[in-house]
Amino acid sequence: MKIITKNIALVLLLSLALVSCRDEQDTEEEKSEVERMMEDPNNKVEVKDGGDKIKIETPEGDEIKIKKDDGEYKKKVDRADGSETKIKVDDGEVKVKTDN
Repeated sequence: MKIITKNIALVLLLSLALVSCRDEQDTEEEKSEVERMMEDPNNKVEVKDGGDKIKIETPEGDEIKIKKDDGEYKKKVDRADGSETKIKVDDGEVKVKTDN
């Protein structure tokens, strides 16, 4: 009986170790570009309305604005070179507009 208990405990311990390592690796890979930019200490980040509005300014002069509303997502990127990109996702419909 002791051998069975030891084997079960060993299998559970190994399973737990493998699962915890896998979860940590997945979260690092799944970070979005916005999350990486927000964590960069060189970028200026402003978060408003409980995270529904995010503004990120990079040292290069780029400005990214993200706005989330009921079922709608908007992202506006103003680059230092004067070009602009707008992305709007509304109920699964994606619209992209690029100005140079």
